[in-house]
Amino acid sequence: MRVFFSVGEPSGDLHGGNLISALRERNADWQFVGYGGPRMAAAGCQLHAELTQLAFMGVFRVLVHLREFLKLIARADAYFDRQRPDLVVLIDFPGFNWWVARKAKARGIPVVYYGTPQLWAWASWRVRKMRSFVDHVLCKLPFEEAWFRKRGCHATFVGHPYFDELTSRRLDESFVARLNDAGAPMVTILPGSRDQEIKNNLPTFLRAAGRIRQQVPNARFAVAVYKASQRDMVEHCVRRAESDVEVYVDCTAELIHTATCCMACSGSVSLELLFHAKPSVILYRISRPWYFVQWMLRKVRYITLVNLLTADDPFADRSAGIYAPDDPRDQHVLMPEYLTCSDRSAELARHMVEWLTDEKSRSRVQGQLMDLKARVAHGGASQRGAAYISEIADGRSTVHAA
Repeated sequence: MRVFFSVGEPSGDLHGGNLISALRERNADWQFVGYGGPRMAAAGCQLHAELTQLAFMGVFRVLVHLREFLKLIARADAYFDRQRPDLVVLIDFPGFNWWVARKAKARGIPVVYYGTPQLWAWASWRVRKMRSFVDHVLCKLPFEEAWFRKRGCHATFVGHPYFDELTSRRLDESFVARLNDAGAPMVTILPGSRDQEIKNNLPTFLRAAGRIRQQVPNARFAVAVYKASQRDMVEHCVRRAESDVEVYVDCTAELIHTATCCMACSGSVSLELLFHAKPSVILYRISRPWYFVQWMLRKVRYITLVNLLTADDPFADRSAGIYAPDDPRDQHVLMPEYLTCSDRSAELARHMVEWLTDEKSRSRVQGQLMDLKARVAHGGASQRGAAYISEIADGRSTVHAA
């Protein structure tokens, strides 16, 4: 049994690695090949290319590398002809993976999308591609299964694979102890895993840090850098802002665990913040033209998964508004969020100062996060996904490629 993976994001590489490990436990003789990253390679996947190195955002940056993407699509197409895999598994990266799915479908190879792109949030007409090119849709969020099934997709909820990583992760206790030795409250800054996210969001976080320090002089600040190659860029930004901020690489879990509260770029990190029950504010700064585009296309009010999980109906209010603490629609929100094209450092600082100085307010949010964690933050998605995929291979699934 040969399974071809196509994974294009660092987070997808993490989930792909865990899924491959779970599959290998069940099927020791299976082979795994395709596109992904170092975590998948370490789990036993023979990489044809490290697609995660091309995890760009924005149309212009994608166009610049369009030739590379087209070559990889052609390479996958040729591989499907030459050494036809038994199954194709896609994770994230829909713009690229639709083409991989199309090529596999044309050859009758079953296609599984593990951890679906958020089609329900942006330009939902793209679900037609999911219906046409994907045989099995494995959903991360509880409300996704019904949404996809209503639109004709064979969908199954397996859980969010990020919680598998979080439940198995072990903290560096000695590093945590060193961070705690200072005895002062700490704000952890999580500017994102992509270079472009760091460039867009970190300056606002640093301005907010300056505002916070004016009101909480003993507050400490630390930036969690995703990978070593980004350290120089982050440190340059810190020096330019003349900020007294510490920079750490590959210590995200420890910095979140130690923090009093956090400022984070929107993304799956919100689930890690939920796992640690850390009061947090979310920022995602984009250009003014893209802000207008998302305002036209967005189908849900919130961009943060935690806030969607606390909504009674994520799709009941489709107004693409900005979170407002006094808006009755936003009273359930646990992580204030700002998708913006302007400077929101004052709003970020206001939330941080409240949590740093008002223990009652901070404890209330922590309690609400703990309650939500108990309901949704369970591991096992990798094992459930592996069990489902194994059933496909055994011919026990009810849906097969046409």
